[in-house]
Amino acid sequence: MGFLRRSPDTEGERWVVYGLGNPGERYARTRHNAGVLVLDDLLARTRSTFKRHKSGTFIAEATLGGAPVVLARAVTAYMNESGRPLRELCSFFKVPSEKIVVIHDELDIPFGDVRVKAGGGTAGHNGLKSVAQHLGTKDFLRVRVGISRPAGARDPVAWVLENFSGSERARLPEIIESAADAVERILEHGAERAMNEFNIRL
Repeated sequence: MGFLRRSPDTEGERWVVYGLGNPGERYARTRHNAGVLVLDDLLARTRSTFKRHKSGTFIAEATLGGAPVVLARAVTAYMNESGRPLRELCSFFKVPSEKIVVIHDELDIPFGDVRVKAGGGTAGHNGLKSVAQHLGTKDFLRVRVGISRPAGARDPVAWVLENFSGSERARLPEIIESAADAVERILEHGAERAMNEFNIRL
């Protein structure tokens, strides 16, 4: 019997939603783990729980926005190696790049803003670089959670590995909810509609 045997009726229709972050309690509430925090919200929405998959990911198979979806994050791979388990997972479920949604933090977007993007560059984000490298393409969808750049001469690398500040934590639930809404909108109505809704600058 195959481990988590695929269902032929959902092959080609299933999505993979992948939250980027670092493993371990040390990084659980850091800015770089915004993608995983959004994934936790999606788990709650679908009343799902993670189970370990041989691809090196924690996964939950669910329905979101009326579509079959695999919610996933890496088990032990750090941000700069997060593409490898995603590649293995998508190979197992036969999910093409256009059905992959990667949720991640974004320095170049103001804190609190959520944007949807189809393809494009990686903007120096090590997680996105790894995903693009291992998938062999940049043509996957992204839900980008703005964390802003640090003020002054502070090191962005250190900044993303710090916990959210007290004032940021006060706003975090609504931001996470908005990003989860964006994922759901992609699955239900497509990337274009999601971009039209979430990418408007007020």
